[in-house]
Amino acid sequence: MNYATTITAEAQDDIPAEVGGRDGTDGSSSRWKVVLIVLGGLLALALAIGAYFALSTSEPVAAGDDNSQAPVVTVIAPGRSTVEGVIEAPGTLAARRPTPVGVVGEGGRVTSVRVDAGDFVRQGQVLAVIDRSVQSQQADAQAAQIEVARADARLAQQNLDRALQLVDRGFISKAEVDRLTATRDSAVARIQVAEAQLRELQARNARLNILAPASGYVLERNVEPGQTVGAGSASLFVIASGGEMELRAQVGESQLARLSVGVTATVTPTGSEKSFEGQVWQLSPVIDEQSRQGTARVALSYAPELRPGGFATARIDSGTMQATVLPESAVLADDEGSFVYVIDEENKAVRTPVTTGMVTPEGIAITGGITGNELVVLRAGGFLNPGEVVSPRRLEEE
Repeated sequence: MNYATTITAEAQDDIPAEVGGRDGTDGSSSRWKVVLIVLGGLLALALAIGAYFALSTSEPVAAGDDNSQAPVVTVIAPGRSTVEGVIEAPGTLAARRPTPVGVVGEGGRVTSVRVDAGDFVRQGQVLAVIDRSVQSQQADAQAAQIEVARADARLAQQNLDRALQLVDRGFISKAEVDRLTATRDSAVARIQVAEAQLRELQARNARLNILAPASGYVLERNVEPGQTVGAGSASLFVIASGGEMELRAQVGESQLARLSVGVTATVTPTGSEKSFEGQVWQLSPVIDEQSRQGTARVALSYAPELRPGGFATARIDSGTMQATVLPESAVLADDEGSFVYVIDEENKAVRTPVTTGMVTPEGIAITGGITGNELVVLRAGGFLNPGEVVSPRRLEEE
């Protein structure tokens, strides 16, 4: 019994003073503080875990109820404005009135060609000459026949004059006078026939000269000296009457309906920075069934840069119109056509198909699909999806 007591006392003597007092009161208080701290940490951890599970199992917040995480997009309400109508159309340059020139007479061997492509000619100018040596001999022979007829007519007149002097004396009958009169009249008629035949030959010979039917610009020369030509030959020359050119612009069916004869146009040939002013002088009365296009013919004055067969672009005035004009960044396009994103009352992006018109310095004219009073996404529409909730911001608020 004393042995146990002795051991206990010695054990108590070995406890440091910092851990507990001799009576054990200070050590007990420290232990309670540690316990309380541990319990507080466990309680905080339990609350955090409970909050996590509570949030993860609760109902999601409706998209329309909170836009704090929605992407911000810039929108505009474009309205409607007056747009100067301009139609851009490609086309081919050509002579406004191309005039082919061929052989009028019987033809023959070409002895000389006096003009070349690119020359200006006047009406009646000789373009080429065909050999006429045989025809000239025929004309000389016919001229000689006229002289023979005139000699016969003079002799017949003299015989008639003598007969008239003798008829009063009774030496010649009235019947003889009538015969001599008829002979004289026949001789005079033969002169007229011979002269007419000579004029015919001369006219035929003159047609061996290839003449310009009108003043203009020579576009083609298809004949060379020594070449044999005839009435069935292809055209020897092609002349642009008056030197006038035109652009045969191809425009769509709906665009053609907005044009009228007399409106102005600006034509720019491909590869040239120079433009030329002209006027629409004819609109195609028919529409091509395949391309659904018609032709607007723009009259142009002569200029060396306007070469028939070349390609050019025309900007044709089509009057004014009321339309919505959007920047190019707002108008998107895919396989289904052009479209824009319109923001509805729930701040959702709605894909809206539109019909585009002309391109102006202010943007693209929209002729159908929207009224102009909607909120249209200005930029970044390509990153949106139909029905996506956004946070719209007007352009003037930026």
